[in-house]
Amino acid sequence: MTTGIPPVILPAACLPDVDFFCWLYHAPTVVIEVHETYPKQTCRNRYRIATANGLLTLSIPVVKTDGNHTPTSRIKLSQAVNWNRIHWRAIESAYNKSPFFLYYKDDFEQIFFNPPELLIDFNLAILNRSCKFTGIKQSFGLSESYQKHPADLFDLRQAIMPKHPASPEFDIRHYEPYTQVFSDRHDFIPNLSILDLLFNLGPEAGDYLRRHVPTKV
Repeated sequence: MTTGIPPVILPAACLPDVDFFCWLYHAPTVVIEVHETYPKQTCRNRYRIATANGLLTLSIPVVKTDGNHTPTSRIKLSQAVNWNRIHWRAIESAYNKSPFFLYYKDDFEQIFFNPPELLIDFNLAILNRSCKFTGIKQSFGLSESYQKHPADLFDLRQAIMPKHPASPEFDIRHYEPYTQVFSDRHDFIPNLSILDLLFNLGPEAGDYLRRHVPTKV
């Protein structure tokens, strides 16, 4: 937690990026939005990893139980395709040669191969496990109802997106490069899923987040 960082409300992101975890690490209070009407094509079901061919965005197929008015808390994981196996194969192919893949592999693989019914439960399982591995002691709460303009919370629900390198409030130039699996063929790709940071830096991932303080502008 860093003095000067406001309380924030974050989206219920899927395998959140480094930007998300910097806010989570430093903010004095964190609320995860679960009651919004589910927006498509966002970080709620998308995340980014670095592969031999460069950046790859993976998208989890979901089912809107109440049509277009389904809240994020009621979005189900699709059972129509083996997305979890497809995603895990992509992750394994991308990171099996990273220094700490074997160290964290079993914990994340267990979540992928035993997914819950709801997307929010999958996302929170990943989030809790990642907090443990990065040493984040900060607890977070879930929104109790949807508020268009939440009082006393810096609203980042629409800022953290998998299509963008970082939220507008974070100066992307401040991301320190670290060695990635395919650094010999690709320039450093910042702000990927927390998996990239963990698999490449291991126990040092928490220190990396500590050094990167987001700035409210």
